[in-house]
Amino acid sequence: MTSALTTDPPRHPAASGPGHRTVAFTPFPPSPPFRFWASRTDQWLCLALLAAITAVQGVNIGGFPTFSDDEGTYLSQAWAIQQGQGLAHYEYWYDHPPLGWLQIALLTWLPALLVPESMTVGSVRAVMLCVTLVTGVLLYVLARRLALPRWAAALAVALFGLSPLSVELHRQIFLDNIAVAWVLAAFVLAASPSRHLWHHFAAGLCAAVAVLSKETILLALPAVLFTLWRHSHRDTRKFAVTGALTSCVLLGLLYPLYAMLNGELLPGRGHVSLWEGVVYQLSRPGSGSVFVDGSDANKVVDSWLYYDTVLPAAGLAAAVLLAAGHRWSVTARASAGPAFAVVLLASVAAFRTSGYLPDMYIIQALPFLALCLAAVAASVHGLLRRSMPRALAAAAFGLLLAAGASYTVPHWYAGTRTAMTADPNARFRAAAAWLDPSAGNVTDPARTRVLVDDALWTDLVHSGYTPGTGAIWFYKADLDPAVKATLPGGWRDVDHIVSTPTVRRDAPDLPTVADVLEHSEPVATFGEGPQRVEIRTVRRTGDGGGR
Repeated sequence: MTSALTTDPPRHPAASGPGHRTVAFTPFPPSPPFRFWASRTDQWLCLALLAAITAVQGVNIGGFPTFSDDEGTYLSQAWAIQQGQGLAHYEYWYDHPPLGWLQIALLTWLPALLVPESMTVGSVRAVMLCVTLVTGVLLYVLARRLALPRWAAALAVALFGLSPLSVELHRQIFLDNIAVAWVLAAFVLAASPSRHLWHHFAAGLCAAVAVLSKETILLALPAVLFTLWRHSHRDTRKFAVTGALTSCVLLGLLYPLYAMLNGELLPGRGHVSLWEGVVYQLSRPGSGSVFVDGSDANKVVDSWLYYDTVLPAAGLAAAVLLAAGHRWSVTARASAGPAFAVVLLASVAAFRTSGYLPDMYIIQALPFLALCLAAVAASVHGLLRRSMPRALAAAAFGLLLAAGASYTVPHWYAGTRTAMTADPNARFRAAAAWLDPSAGNVTDPARTRVLVDDALWTDLVHSGYTPGTGAIWFYKADLDPAVKATLPGGWRDVDHIVSTPTVRRDAPDLPTVADVLEHSEPVATFGEGPQRVEIRTVRRTGDGGGR
């Protein structure tokens, strides 16, 4: 009896009579199984890559890129969990599954316990660096399990971790970064050379955790299933796929089960519902087509290409090449799963007729784009070696790499240098310092009401402002009935507003916020132009109002 349950059927023993043969089952891909923990060379190479990524992504991580309201929202919700206040710092309304910021709360629990004021956007970004490093290791292991040679696996990790686009997005507290780590773990387990049944069950569990961390990663799950199908044995494939699907579905059903047990699965009077959250996400104002100049979706794609054209454009071309011509090499066949993931994600972004395209959408494709580029490079190298003498093939491939590096390195250097030196968040830190009671500008934070975006919400809470009713996430002044009830006088019941680019962008759709901006005057300004941050104090003299 074997010591571990595996989905490989046993080999038939050789028969003693003539005409009988031993049946051997060859795993896919036809290459020696890779086991990371058994290869010291792979470990040291991976460690060197992680050191480079740490230097590039870690230096100035709190200074660049600019804090976003989404980052602050996820951090504020993680803070609420740590404080035992529920799943969000205001009423949780099923906008996203909560597992993503539950993980942020867990990862930051000890720092927040020891140094509570460390729960700010700039500080917690260090946690995202740890997530990126884990993702880098998983990507390396996946590349090696997909038959990529050592140098190609290293190339994939370098492309993934050092691209200026990756640096800009991986530093931020986005749920997508956490979901990507889990879906890569699912790919690694699906491509396991051992093919134990528990690997396939675990792949399904990891896929479910990925979706519960950020629901849009659901688009990559067919590629996980495809990889599992390709790497499992044909005689036990049904058991492997059924096990993965069962574990994924059962864990995923915990989310609607939670809503049902709370009486919040379907709409009803006086409560939020999961159904309404799903409808909102599916009916958000559309971003337009990526092919229409000036549309929001087109601007999002332009912003990706502004940071880097190599990884998105060349990676997409590589994925299409692998998906269309996957029979041209062993490496191409083995990498068809990640290529399938890229094609799915790109197709949804490109050919949807409606819907919202978020800036962080491409995070889900970045590791697969990098892996597809590395797989094509490995395939080209193999073709050259088979078609010409070894020395000539090495020279030709070296010229191709040099040509690619001559274009990529200067562009990446400029983007990386900006990420490691620029500090657009100095204005946010200055605004938080101005509102800190120790600066003397606010004497009683417990009784002061400030509208602020979530990028600074936790800073104000740590400074003594009352969570939710003193430090008020500006959206809630118009959209949350409980908060509106604490502001019966509208703008007259607000003392200050921190006017950031996000606040000014959304104010036209928020009447109370627009009124506060109109009836206030700047008392401190940090930065210049459209990116400035203003502290504005509400004027009450002569209006007959005030508290």
